[in-house]
Amino acid sequence: MRIWFKSWKDNHMLQDYVWEDYSEETRTHKIFAAVDKASYEFDTSKPVWLDSTIREFKRHGKARFTRDNFVDEIPFDYLEIHILDED
Repeated sequence: MRIWFKSWKDNHMLQDYVWEDYSEETRTHKIFAAVDKASYEFDTSKPVWLDSTIREFKRHGKARFTRDNFVDEIPFDYLEIHILDED
């Protein structure tokens, strides 16, 4: 599985990170591990998965974490997660 994370501010991509994991872990475990790693790479708190975020991610394989998904202030407008490919 490969997942692409991008942080955006004023319609400009600030930073991106591609996470890869081809282990035997479940899809859910891989996604949560990827979000943890991306949060570390972007030096921000871990986002909260709101119901709307989960629905969007299930439907399209991508989602946006906006300010509503974070407890702390974030230095970007949103963090985008997009599954590039799965095992």
